[in-house]
Amino acid sequence: MVGTGESPVGGARGGERGKPGDVHYNRIKDDLIHGAYPPGSVLLETVLGERYGVSRTPVREALGRLAQDGFIERSARGFLVRRRSPEEILSIYEARISLESTAAALAAERRTSFDLSRLEHLAASRRDVADPALRTRLNEDWHRALRDASRNDIIVGFLDRLDSLLAMYRPARRGRDGADPTVDEHGAILDAVRGGDATRAREAMTVHLTRMRDLRIEGLAQGHG
Repeated sequence: MVGTGESPVGGARGGERGKPGDVHYNRIKDDLIHGAYPPGSVLLETVLGERYGVSRTPVREALGRLAQDGFIERSARGFLVRRRSPEEILSIYEARISLESTAAALAAERRTSFDLSRLEHLAASRRDVADPALRTRLNEDWHRALRDASRNDIIVGFLDRLDSLLAMYRPARRGRDGADPTVDEHGAILDAVRGGDATRAREAMTVHLTRMRDLRIEGLAQGHG
């Protein structure tokens, strides 16, 4: 498996992961990703310090890092949770489609029987779940399992970073008729990976992510992002 001594995308080096400042950074980042602070929200050091039970200094450091990472931006009132433009979403997806379609192709060439069992289990679990939040979590787990099967830590690291940038802009996955094309799309990707067909796996992932990109752009246009 490809690996290095540091995160490939703006993360801390392996020996720094336990720094106290990382705890506050990760807590605020997780809350951002899970919708606690919608796009356009103002983040104040004093308010966040009270919420997380810490002084302003670690909060200030965490907000500075989040601004560097593109989650928030400085304003006269403090920090603002960024509203991404359709152009930004398109740029993020341009990178994601390229990287994750490559991961799918590599997975078709490198997957093990354990990888296939993991992907099949997650796909089956998602089909049987009605709760939207759990379905989203299982979808994320499925994509992570697919990426892990690529055996390329660099690609996985960059995709994790792109996921974080997109997480606050989740599209509805079902069509107007109530159907969820994700099930069939994941099935097509998995069939290609199972069959060792790298070209077909790449194409199937591209189709899937292109549809998800279009749904996110549609959501922004309707004012849901």
